[in-house]
Amino acid sequence: MTAEESPYDVRLAATPDDLTAAQALRYQVFVAELGGDGPLVDHAAGLERDAFDPYFDHLLLVDRRIDPASHAHVIGAYRVLPSDRRAAAGRFYSETEFDLTPLLASGRKLLELGRSCVHADHRGGTAMFHLWNGLAEYVLDRGIEILFGAASFHGTDIAALAQPLSYLFHTHLAPPEMRVRALPPDRQDMDLIPKDRLDRRAAMAATPALIKAYLRLGGFVGDGAWIDREFNTTDVCLVMDTGTMSARHREFYIRKAGP
Repeated sequence: MTAEESPYDVRLAATPDDLTAAQALRYQVFVAELGGDGPLVDHAAGLERDAFDPYFDHLLLVDRRIDPASHAHVIGAYRVLPSDRRAAAGRFYSETEFDLTPLLASGRKLLELGRSCVHADHRGGTAMFHLWNGLAEYVLDRGIEILFGAASFHGTDIAALAQPLSYLFHTHLAPPEMRVRALPPDRQDMDLIPKDRLDRRAAMAATPALIKAYLRLGGFVGDGAWIDREFNTTDVCLVMDTGTMSARHREFYIRKAGP
C-alpha cells in the first residue's frame, strides 16, 4: 500500500475535539484495558486526562475511514513536550517519578514523550510506524537532541518483572551524563538478578514492544524503576540521544529532512 492509499493521517491536535478524541483513546487503553486511574480521569465521559494536557502537543494517528464525529477516528496518540515549554507547565510530567538533573543541566534541546498508545484493533500493523514517522518529523523540525520519557510495564509485581528489569539494568543503563534516577519513596532498584543468571529470551519476551523499539534505536534506561500504583504500572525512564543513534536507525529520522 502506498502512502497515498494508506487510510492513516498523522497530525497534531488543533482543536478541543482533537484533544477529546485523544483522551477517549487513552481511556480505552490506559483505564479500560490496563486498569489505570487518576484524579482527573472522567469515567462518565470515558476520558483519560490530566493537568499537563494543555501544555503538551498531541500527535494523533487518524483513520480517515472513521467518522470524526464519533471521536473514534483517532486510533493512535503520543503527547510531547519540548523543553522550551517546561517553564509554562511548571515541570516535565516525569519529574514526579525521576530526577532529570543530568538532562536539565545539559543545555540541550529536550523532548518529553508520553501517553503513547494505539487502539487494539490497529496493533501489529503499520499504525505505529506511521505514528513514529510523525514523531520523526516533529523531532527534525524542532532540532530536538534528546528524547526521554517514562515507559511502562503493566503491573506492579516486581518478582514477575525481575528478568526484564535486570536485563535493562545490565545491558542498557544510560551513561552518567544521561542517567536520570527514579525517585523515592516509590523507587525500585532494577539490579535484581546477576548478569550471569539472566534469561535473555524470557527478559525480552516480557518487555513491551515500545521499550524494545526505543532500545533498537539506541535508547537507554535510567537508574531505577518507579512503581505507579495509580496507573498499575512499573515505569522506567527511556533516554535517547538523537546524535548517537546507529547510522542505520538515524537514517530513519534524517531522511525526513530531505536534501
